[in-house]
Amino acid sequence: SDAVKLLKSYPDTKFDQTVEVAIHLSIDPRQADQQLRGAVSMPKGVGKSARVACFCPSDKVDAAKAAGAIEAGAEDLVKKIEGGWLDFDVAIASPDMMRFVGKLGRQLGPKGLMPSPKAGTVTPDIETAVAEFAAGKVEYRNDDGGNIHCVVGKMSFSEEDLTENLDYFVNLISKARPAAVKGTFIKNCSISATMTPSVRIAV
Repeated sequence: SDAVKLLKSYPDTKFDQTVEVAIHLSIDPRQADQQLRGAVSMPKGVGKSARVACFCPSDKVDAAKAAGAIEAGAEDLVKKIEGGWLDFDVAIASPDMMRFVGKLGRQLGPKGLMPSPKAGTVTPDIETAVAEFAAGKVEYRNDDGGNIHCVVGKMSFSEEDLTENLDYFVNLISKARPAAVKGTFIKNCSISATMTPSVRIAV
């Protein structure tokens, strides 16, 4: 919470900055059993909603849109994306759609938009997934350097809310420690906002 206090003491900007945590882990990202990936709904939200596209059978399109998807469909949605439409932040798919979605590797892969069971974006329960991600559920995954970045809120949040989200996420990551990792798991942790220096956190 001292780190959050320091972060909030930086000069204000004209916009509400996004606050992000970066955690450096002692994992070997080349080993498949040491990779961390998932999605999290922060206890206090993250202050933003996401635009969700949903790949689902035609009989589920209305339900997906009712749950908050900006676009939903099966092969018609695949065609739309092949045609260049990428105006969304998260893609959700029901498992039976992945045979169509697989064709979009070139479009979705480089942007990190490919649905994945580990991230909770390939699921039979598309309505719940769409609603959660539209409400600001965020994905996280380690990078090649063993770091994980995740949004924990906005500068306009109270210190308490930011600290609660931060603690929640750090605990979530420490519980996700791969069995193969020995010794110190979380090497260091820092938070920063869009326009501020980063602040180290004692873990």
